[in-house]
Amino acid sequence: MSIVLDELDEKLLEHFRGFVVKKDLVQLLKVGENVPVFVLEYLIANSCSTNDEEAIKKGLDNVKRILSEHYVNPEESALIHAKIKNQGRYKIIDKVSVELDSKKDVYWARLQNSNIKNANISESLVRQHEKMMLGGIWAIIEMRYDPDIVIGSTIYPFVVEDIKPIQLSNFENANFVRNRSHFTKSEWIDILLRSSGIEPTAEGVTDRIKMLIVSRLIPLVEANFNFIELGPRSTGKSYVFKELTPYAVLISGGQGTVAKLFVHGSTGKVGAVGQWDTITFDEATDKLFKEKDAIPLMKDYMESGSFSRAGAGGEISGSASIVLNGNINQPVETVLQHSHLFSPLSEEVNNDMAFLDRIHFYLPGWEMLKFAPKHFTKNFGFSTDFFSECLKSQRKQNQTDVIEKFFALGPHLKQRDTKPVKKTVSGLIKLIHPDGNYTKEDVREYLTIALEMRRRVKEQLKRIGGMEFWDTNFSYIDKETQEETFVSLPEERGSHLIENSPLSPGVCYTATSDGDNLTLIKIETAVVAGSGKLNISGTNNAAPKEDIKNTYQYIKANEKSILNEQHSLKNYDISIQITSLLGANVSSGIGAATYVAILSAIYKRNLKPALGVLGNISVGGAIERALNFTDKVSMLSENGAKMVLVPMSNINELQDLPPTVLGETDVPFYGNNQMLMQKVILSE
Repeated sequence: MSIVLDELDEKLLEHFRGFVVKKDLVQLLKVGENVPVFVLEYLIANSCSTNDEEAIKKGLDNVKRILSEHYVNPEESALIHAKIKNQGRYKIIDKVSVELDSKKDVYWARLQNSNIKNANISESLVRQHEKMMLGGIWAIIEMRYDPDIVIGSTIYPFVVEDIKPIQLSNFENANFVRNRSHFTKSEWIDILLRSSGIEPTAEGVTDRIKMLIVSRLIPLVEANFNFIELGPRSTGKSYVFKELTPYAVLISGGQGTVAKLFVHGSTGKVGAVGQWDTITFDEATDKLFKEKDAIPLMKDYMESGSFSRAGAGGEISGSASIVLNGNINQPVETVLQHSHLFSPLSEEVNNDMAFLDRIHFYLPGWEMLKFAPKHFTKNFGFSTDFFSECLKSQRKQNQTDVIEKFFALGPHLKQRDTKPVKKTVSGLIKLIHPDGNYTKEDVREYLTIALEMRRRVKEQLKRIGGMEFWDTNFSYIDKETQEETFVSLPEERGSHLIENSPLSPGVCYTATSDGDNLTLIKIETAVVAGSGKLNISGTNNAAPKEDIKNTYQYIKANEKSILNEQHSLKNYDISIQITSLLGANVSSGIGAATYVAILSAIYKRNLKPALGVLGNISVGGAIERALNFTDKVSMLSENGAKMVLVPMSNINELQDLPPTVLGETDVPFYGNNQMLMQKVILSE
């Protein structure tokens, strides 16, 4: 009797037979066996890579027998020692690692679950399976007992006679790449999800969720990729790095030491950064490092992939990607109202801007599903053994130049921003298009994701208070059409571009028009102690810059009546960033919104939710009428504004506003700057 398969199962069996496994069989055995997934899948793929139900049952029985007879649970180690001794030879399934003892000039094998620390192993076996020297491999190991092996006065009777790695002995990347061409993009993404254990057709698994799940794999295909995911429990943050590959290591909170991560001070042995593809700090909301001097080494490594340590013989390089996973226990809206999205991290790094700025990709874990049984696939996916080799093979590829074929990055991305964006796009290309067949629209999609994830890092650094992180209005330019597209963050605006919550001090919304084009504008102002400098960023257009300067000069000339005695512009440095949320042509007419933003930033006063302000202020303080009044109010209203303040000189145009706008948005008028501030400040 055959099991009913869907079309994707049929195609996988046709093109990857022997390398795929029915994922519900893994879950079935996983419940009763405390065995790593890739060990289970290795055995299942060899016994159950079929759609014949009877053959699958026999295969499962065979897997259970092998596990019962040969898999070593740690509590059985003493029994295993006895079996090896009594039988002389005995096969076990265990994780084996090897170290060179230079004083005795011998290699020692260590078997993790069997608790055998000094087993003899031949140099030829070590050369044959060098991965044993890099943290160890799971294998079917033939052990021999020989009590005649004596070194000094100590008997070392355990001998590793032979090894069959529970990993592919060879991997043909050409076949993998060639067979990718038989699948569409959407089919391949679904295969990646099923290979990760997730059912892509399950309720709640949207296209957005699919791409977030796929993005978790980027650190496995992209070397030196710095990734963070913070979100609720039960969303599978660590599963990828714990169960899907033998090339990643999880480090528990507070256990990151210089010797373990970087280099051992006395032996000079390179640590995890040189041994693994990915290092994951699980529960990164707890303490990350055991020693304080691990932090500057980690900063160096995250920046350049290398570090220097006194006595270690110069600069040391590594290719391991760094992953930080942790829980956010509050709604993201609450976190953003009171703090920033790095605040859940351990105290040693959550305000260290130099450390945080080295993060390439911030995945919004709060958007992920809390996985229930219905989300786990029952279909075929790549066996973990094969899948991990597919991912590892892609680390040798480089697709960081893909963006430049079609797009240019906007002017506000600095070098430390362009590198993460290029590496993210490269990673997604390698995951979804390992055959190199992709379109311009594919690159556009991945570029948008890359800009969002890097911008999330910069937005939080801006919240922490770093003036050098002020330019966050990330964009890309289509080389063919020269159209510039800005990328926003979902959590910064809710379902509208204008958030319906109290605006932070210094934030105000407005709209501009050049007669043909409307543009929705977000103005952000930062005020720090200084010497009276004004910095304007986000636009190269002279007209809005002139509006800002005129408003600033008006406040400066009249600060005795506008500001109280404790505040003077000469004591502050003010940075104003203009962000185009919709449209690209920033024009004049933003003086009133700038005025509101500057004063609220100086006095650290929140503004009313979903607020927009129209009108301009002359250098002498006159309130100027808003041009294209109806279009601007409508644009603000359609994008979430619940209140739009407009100059009194526009009162006759109120009748031109559509009833739908007036039904959604309050449109009060103001006649002077004092009235303006009274209407926008949120009552405490």
